[in-house]
Amino acid sequence: MIPINGKTQLIGLIGWPVSHSFSPAMHNAAAQALGLNWAYVPLPVAPENVTTAVSGLHALGFRGVNVTVPHKQAVMPLLDELEPGAQAIGAVNTIVVGDDGRLTGHNTDWSGFLADLQAHHVSVAERDCLLLGAGGSARAVAYGLARSGARVHILARRVAQAEQLIEDLRPYLSQAQLASHPPSALANVTPTLTTPLIINSTPLGMTPNKTSSPWPAEIAFPDEATVYDLVYNPRQTQLMQQANAAGCQAINGLGMLVQQGAKAFTLWTGVEPDTAVMAAAIEQV
Repeated sequence: MIPINGKTQLIGLIGWPVSHSFSPAMHNAAAQALGLNWAYVPLPVAPENVTTAVSGLHALGFRGVNVTVPHKQAVMPLLDELEPGAQAIGAVNTIVVGDDGRLTGHNTDWSGFLADLQAHHVSVAERDCLLLGAGGSARAVAYGLARSGARVHILARRVAQAEQLIEDLRPYLSQAQLASHPPSALANVTPTLTTPLIINSTPLGMTPNKTSSPWPAEIAFPDEATVYDLVYNPRQTQLMQQANAAGCQAINGLGMLVQQGAKAFTLWTGVEPDTAVMAAAIEQV
């Protein structure tokens, strides 16, 4: 165990609340495994204090922070620079604090999602993808998929939200293949998809509501579909159980959590962490 001392480099997580987060365990395990004198701390920041908190990061010696709800949009105007992904998605989940105090906002959710797909040998280029939901996480997933050349169908209860998502991405991905549909169109859209990747970005199925699912029982999964559920608690969601019963590959979002964290870790430290160490730390929690 590396002791915390005057040379310890600080990173952390700002959000409200943050007590439930797996990130401290994940990042501290990664730093320990590499022998780095870095410490990751949870920082509960109420919405009315977010400006003060972000402006004080450099003065307190922080090298960077993750950002979680409800601050992912609120921090954006407080930063000196936004990388293209964060700008397109309209949300920041990682801030890097430069030696000069300059604050740069990144979004590692989209690249973490793609990295986990790659780890599971799931290709997306020129593939039909059905994205359930149009909230914050859906924006990151849609950006990653469209950027990779997928054909993305967004199915959302609030169609206007899905249409706004597409409109927001267009300036950054002019060649993107994006379409929106209401939930009632699922039965008609599904048969038109070939070996699709189906992604759940809604909270349906998340603990404690383990028996809920975004996929209606009366609608069959397309042949050779792959189902990716961003929910990772429980490890086997109702949607994943439905997919497995239909003979489909099913993946939960734990790997995305680890991969997006690993990419943030590298942005701060310049070192690639061992994702297996990070995943094991979450398992222990």
